[in-house]
Amino acid sequence: MAYLGEVASSVFSIIFFIAVIAALGYLVGGISIKGVSLGTAGVLLIALVFGVVASYVPSFQIGDAVISLYNSTLESNFNLVSNIGTAFFVTSIGLIAGPKFFRTFNRKSLSYILMGVLVIVVGALAAVVLLLVDSDLTPEMATGILTGALTSTPGLSAARETAAEGVSQITAGYGIAYVFGVLGVVLFVQIVPKLMRVNIEKERESFQAANVISIKPITRKLTKLDPFGAFAFFLAIVFGCLIGAVKIPGIDFSLGTSGGTLISGLIIGHFGHLFGIDCRISKESLQFFRELGLVLFLIGAGVPGGVNFMENIALKYFLYGVILTLVPMIVGFLVAKYIFKLSIFNNLGSITGGMTSTPALDALIRSAGTDEVSSAYAATYPIALVCVVLAAKIIIMAF
Repeated sequence: MAYLGEVASSVFSIIFFIAVIAALGYLVGGISIKGVSLGTAGVLLIALVFGVVASYVPSFQIGDAVISLYNSTLESNFNLVSNIGTAFFVTSIGLIAGPKFFRTFNRKSLSYILMGVLVIVVGALAAVVLLLVDSDLTPEMATGILTGALTSTPGLSAARETAAEGVSQITAGYGIAYVFGVLGVVLFVQIVPKLMRVNIEKERESFQAANVISIKPITRKLTKLDPFGAFAFFLAIVFGCLIGAVKIPGIDFSLGTSGGTLISGLIIGHFGHLFGIDCRISKESLQFFRELGLVLFLIGAGVPGGVNFMENIALKYFLYGVILTLVPMIVGFLVAKYIFKLSIFNNLGSITGGMTSTPALDALIRSAGTDEVSSAYAATYPIALVCVVLAAKIIIMAF
């Protein structure tokens, strides 16, 4: 029986759970209905289901081992997995966009910055309207729903730090809105081009032609430390964590790991070297790091999200989350199309950045067939990140 317990402990480990969720998630994500699929976001769906099931299944014993699908230790482990995934994914995006990001920073880039502000402001105003209409809705719950609808962990953290009470409501609102916050944006960036009857191949050709940038080769001899660029990748994460930890006095704001690693990736991707060390990374390696990071993020965030979802679900709060996801996206899309005159790929790329949605960016890259859309995301994301943190603080303090 002791041996049976050891086997059970090895099998029912977090590594086992991660592998099962990822495998099943890819199976579900690969299902396409009229050209629309969840893609890697299918992993999130399975992670959420696992969280729901885990919240109902009690601990059980096999041999001498007590097996639990979810407990405080596993919750901490899943949170760690989510943080590692975020760092991997966002660093990859920064390194992919870096070589062209600063070289293409022009008047159009102002549109991306304004898009980041617009999307968050519209979402915050919609949350305020809900507060005024529903007298039972607390500022803490509204803020939680807003940050969940925008899938913004930094926004959640800022709200929790600002609130004197009702912290549990903030977390509950985040968990309720998070599900549609992820899946809604993933589906939006795939469905909108189909509704508009966009010729993806033709649009991709013109988009790539407009984004051709001449990058001067590095003429000096550089030392390559490893064939896959792992040194440069992890160095970017190190610098990103340091950048993200810097707090702005007065408003107690920091970019966090996600914002810091994005900026670090952009900078290292732009220069391509450091003190004679080659920091260029192949596109294939970056795509692998990006995919791995996304999967880990979705699993790490999805499982606890499934547990919290069932503990705090209320239909009207879920509908509020749908509103706070859809309204900013639709308004942002229309403004980008008719006022800023952005192409469909730049438009949707800026929407994913404004909604701070990493899974949606992955879905857009897949449907567009080009990594170039990450530049619009990278230009919009930082300002959106700042705005959602400020919006969370303001709503808590003002109401």
